[in-house]
Amino acid sequence: MSSAAAPRPSPEKVFDALTRYQQTFALKAGIDVDLFTAIGEGANELASLAKRTQTAERGVRILADYLTIQGFLTKENDKYSLTPDSAVFLDQRSPAYMGGMAEFLVSGQNLDNMQILTKSVRKGGTASDIGDNSKPKNDRWVNFARSMAVPMAGVLAQMIGTGSAPIQVLDIAAGHGMYGITVAKILPNVHVTALDWPPVLEVAKENATKAGVLDRYTTRPGSAFEADLGEGYDYIFITNFLHHFDPPTNEMLLKRFHAALKPGGKTFTVDFVPNADRVTPPMAAAFSLVMLAHTDAGDAYTQAEYAKMHRAAGFKSCSLHPVPELPQQVVVAEK
Repeated sequence: MSSAAAPRPSPEKVFDALTRYQQTFALKAGIDVDLFTAIGEGANELASLAKRTQTAERGVRILADYLTIQGFLTKENDKYSLTPDSAVFLDQRSPAYMGGMAEFLVSGQNLDNMQILTKSVRKGGTASDIGDNSKPKNDRWVNFARSMAVPMAGVLAQMIGTGSAPIQVLDIAAGHGMYGITVAKILPNVHVTALDWPPVLEVAKENATKAGVLDRYTTRPGSAFEADLGEGYDYIFITNFLHHFDPPTNEMLLKRFHAALKPGGKTFTVDFVPNADRVTPPMAAAFSLVMLAHTDAGDAYTQAEYAKMHRAAGFKSCSLHPVPELPQQVVVAEK
């Protein structure tokens, strides 16, 4: 019985990888001109779409056709429609809108760092001069705070659960503040203390005001490395933070957080957590490359690595809480 013939080599994957940036900028252009919201509102033919997005008909036709090819739109009888994913995440009317992320993810600084990735690979850390994320970079992190969505925030509220006793939450490197703010909005017995650089906390306070929770929202300006964190917290949120640093630095930070918790208190670390093979699942595992490009020594850490860091910091347990349909997971550690 003969075995099946091996597939013939194809240049398709190489060509696709070398031109993938075209999809990035096409999607950003669609977000910039509000293409997806326009189609969602019913401007689905070329003339009405060009008028609604204030673009040339030729330009929006080529862009919309390309985004159809890439799976962001569908097209039938010269009319465009949103795919289910685009309707949920790219139409500004949706509460799960993620288009604002483009302002940070496709920022000039991020693109510049990827342009010098070869140098970063040779060095083993970013070849740029912005890799030390323990120091304030107000423009960068204010942009992050204003741009990034937080679909994970509701998950943290579910993990805390309902009750009437007051709950004190410390939100480390709070950024936009929406992790703590969303939890406070869902759970009226939660009070949040947000820690970050002063200009970034101004964004968080704006969001707390809009959400109607400012009376249960306190800001603590400063660095997670040096500021007085306070004590007696029931929960500490560590969201998208530890991946910026090497394990010894994280152990030092976790010791500080451990001291700020009440006995039995817990930390919730939201992050990309690859499997032990470090190549699956794809999105979480690929995040290591992002850290190589943008930080001195950051990484995407496995559950075993998180457990080791938490044990060294004095935590009695550390477990992984998978979150279906989201690329990040929650590492839960108890004092």
